[in-house]
This record gives sequence, C-alpha cells and structure tokens, in this order.
Amino acid sequence: MAAKVAHFAGTTAFVYINAAFFAIWILLNVGLFGLKPFDPFPFVMLTTVVSLEAIFLSLFVLLSQNRMQRVADERSELDLQINLLAEHELTRLMIAVDLIVEKMGIELPHEHEKEELEADVKPADVLKEIEKENNEDDS
Repeated sequence: MAAKVAHFAGTTAFVYINAAFFAIWILLNVGLFGLKPFDPFPFVMLTTVVSLEAIFLSLFVLLSQNRMQRVADERSELDLQINLLAEHELTRLMIAVDLIVEKMGIELPHEHEKEELEADVKPADVLKEIEKENNEDDS
C-alpha cells in the first residue's frame, strides 16, 4: 500500500488534485461564494491539513524506499552468489584445460598466473574484502 501511495503522490494527477483542493478551500474561505468562512485567513486548518499530508506522504515514501532497498539487497546477494558459482565453475574448467594441456605436452605462456587463477574464491573472503574497502572509504 505504501508503494502505491508513494507512486500516486509522484504523479501530475496528485499535483492537480492538491492544487484544486487548495484553490477551492481558499475560495470558500475568502467568502467568494457568499458563504461564511469556516477557516478564515490565515487558513490555520488548511495549514494543519497540509502539514499532516506532508507527514504521511513522507512516511509512505520512506516505507516504499525501505522496501525497495531490501529488494535491491536481496538481488545484490543473489548476484554475488551467482558470480561466485560462475567463478567456481570457471576455476574447475581451467583445471580441466590445464590437465589436457599437460597431457598433450603444450606449454602455455603466463604460467605464473595459473596458480592464482585456479585458486577457489571463498565467499567469506570476498565479503571481508568488500567490508575492508567500505571501511577505508568511510574513513
């Protein structure tokens, strides 16, 4: 519900509805239609209504943003897991190719990188490195 309210509050229809509401309120309370004002100038009741609307809209927007952040965090976690799985599979593939190359007696350039590339990446190590970089950025 919060997402729907926040979405509607960001439309031009919402702006037009508010503008019409405020205009009617003000016109009714300046005596334009010959009616006795129920909220004479400086429109204290209108100010209260607008303040309450702003408070609730802010809360709905914050709720919506929090939900969107949770979804983004979940997607980010899934992306990390998929990337780590792909890294693991590529490492296994490299080992298999190296065994084939060794059996065929082919010598490949850049042998010094081979051990580093064939090492499995542990998720905990990746997370520690990310946290370390984030802490350095915050300093």
